[in-house]
Amino acid sequence: MTTDNERRLPAVLPCAACGKLNRVDLARVDARPACGSCRAALVLDAPIVLTEANFDTVVAQSAVPVMVDFYADWCGPCRMMAPVFADFAKRQRGRVLVAKVDTDANPALSTRFGIRSIPTLNVMRDGKEVARQVGAVPMAVLEQMIVER
Repeated sequence: MTTDNERRLPAVLPCAACGKLNRVDLARVDARPACGSCRAALVLDAPIVLTEANFDTVVAQSAVPVMVDFYADWCGPCRMMAPVFADFAKRQRGRVLVAKVDTDANPALSTRFGIRSIPTLNVMRDGKEVARQVGAVPMAVLEQMIVER
């Protein structure tokens, strides 16, 4: 028999509307959680935007893997990767937090993770990087990065 604690998948994610961080139980993703501050629906089926201000909190407090796409708006391969990454977010809803970090707007994160080429995809677990892939890749590679870790 499982307890409520065994079924919980806690995560912290920013509201796309107001930017406030919210605690969410991804095991209850179908309950359509809303922001505690502005009441906007929290986005769970599309990449969330992470910044230097919220990155560590979101990554460290998520019980599920966090796949991060380090990208830039001007980057051609990043633009090619965007729809694949968005589809991945829909497919992995409630199982993986899918996030994006704009390397131009967040240079300290780019430096900290040694991002030398974009797109760079990192899988984070328990606040630590466990996998990395550089360059635009197909869906199968994204899915394999999660399975292997």
